[in-house]
Amino acid sequence: MAAEWDPEGRAAYRPLLTDLYQATMALGYWHAGRAQDAAEFELFFRRCPFGGAFALAAGLRDCVRFVRAFRLQDADVQFLASVLPPDTDPAFFDHLRALDGSGVTLRALPEGSLAFPGVPLLQVSGPLLVVQLLETPLLCLISYASLVATNAARLRLIAGPKTRLLEMGLRRAQGPDGGLTASTYSYLGGFDSSSNVLAGQLRGVPVAGTLAHSFVTSFSGTEVPPDPMLAPAAGQGPKVDLAASVEEWLGRVCAHLGLGVQEPHPGERAAFVAYALAFPRAFQGLLDSYSVWRSGLPNFLAVALALGELGYRAVGVRLDSGDLLQQAQEVRRVFRTVAAQFQVPWVEWVSIAVSNGVDEKELARLAQEDSEVNIIGIGTNVVTCPRQPSLGCVYKLVSVGGQPRVKLTEDPEKQTLPGSKAAFRLLGPDGEPLLDLLQWAEEPPPRAGQEMSVWPRAAQKPCLVRPAQVEPLLRLWVWQGQLCEPLPSLAESRAFAQLSLSSLRPEHRRPDNPAPYQVALSEKLQALVEALGRGGLP
Repeated sequence: MAAEWDPEGRAAYRPLLTDLYQATMALGYWHAGRAQDAAEFELFFRRCPFGGAFALAAGLRDCVRFVRAFRLQDADVQFLASVLPPDTDPAFFDHLRALDGSGVTLRALPEGSLAFPGVPLLQVSGPLLVVQLLETPLLCLISYASLVATNAARLRLIAGPKTRLLEMGLRRAQGPDGGLTASTYSYLGGFDSSSNVLAGQLRGVPVAGTLAHSFVTSFSGTEVPPDPMLAPAAGQGPKVDLAASVEEWLGRVCAHLGLGVQEPHPGERAAFVAYALAFPRAFQGLLDSYSVWRSGLPNFLAVALALGELGYRAVGVRLDSGDLLQQAQEVRRVFRTVAAQFQVPWVEWVSIAVSNGVDEKELARLAQEDSEVNIIGIGTNVVTCPRQPSLGCVYKLVSVGGQPRVKLTEDPEKQTLPGSKAAFRLLGPDGEPLLDLLQWAEEPPPRAGQEMSVWPRAAQKPCLVRPAQVEPLLRLWVWQGQLCEPLPSLAESRAFAQLSLSSLRPEHRRPDNPAPYQVALSEKLQALVEALGRGGLP
């Protein structure tokens, strides 16, 4: 595979990232002389995840990269030959060697779009054999990306716009590819940064991090810094022995906090001094290695105030155990009293970060108005999506040779919508979405200000709607293997996602018991569905 299209060297972009039955069907198509039949598939989900009323579309960039790079190498074909019947015609493998994505066309929702059940996230058209082989990899690339982006968006809505969210789940993720995907699309969904350095290098995700308990507990207090001298932040004036200055400040801080003769842990203090010497402009303290009140907080304040005398400003503290909300409120109270006592106003506003298995319920508690928490780190509960581990996307054939195809089943929820379709979002006068409309691709698009009759899914009768605005949803990204327009950057898609969410009515955005968002069919599409259900065509 060309290096241009596989800059990350990940398994996700290899053509055999697929299920074996895709290859067996490909052989069947080839034997039937149907490999080149024009076909169209749609990729969509049937239910919104997490009990919510929306999803965010994500993974398009990965799909475009996969399709444009798609080509089986000799080693790929040789492996398929080893798992297919030994009497398979060698000409089939010659056909596979000649395959690429040059005949494939992709239409899709832009990354960061609001997405709803039944509305295609992706439309894939091209030679039947090729677009069949694309099924599993495209589902793999879209499903988890959209799931984690939606999960992140829910967490962002709960946290509100001001609290910073840090994704820190790489060590909890389902393997390295899952970790990179989670870091990428949690950022798209609304997180501010990630601890994942590779996501920063490869995807441009802002990275952030502090220090772990191991750094703090590795110090005993007997260590002597090789060079404890620190120059003032302004660069003028004599250097100061930071460790000695910290000891002087410690007595004053302990007296203010009423700690008596009990000394804060010397190893923790030595760790903070070492970290401050390495990062004087970005000093942060992890407060709960021993005791927040008896050790972590006074040690941090002593170092922060010693740095402050030299013109540096500590940037924050982190709490990682216990009642995070109560501790944050108490730490802020101490910051306020110290700021007033020692005439250092900036201490009052030192950032407070928290982490420790934060889920939606705890996040809502930490995000309340008086919480005093500035940054919330979330790991397991964003990257693993524990409330719903799969979005359940499907990839269904809707036309072959220009003729509609449909799956009829005893389960009405699994019946597919036949034919090549267009999708539109109908907006009200305030710009808020009213419903999404699916119709035949050849039907004239709906017009703003024009009343129309539409069929909400699962409804027994149509309803009338008059949109103030009409927004086409599916854009052409790849035409016969060629990129039609530049893909937005990850940061641009993130901004678009937040704008899209802000347009959605509050009753659809709420995380619990939201009002369902309507997806409707045009009268012509509804008539076709009914006719196929009766076993005929209109």
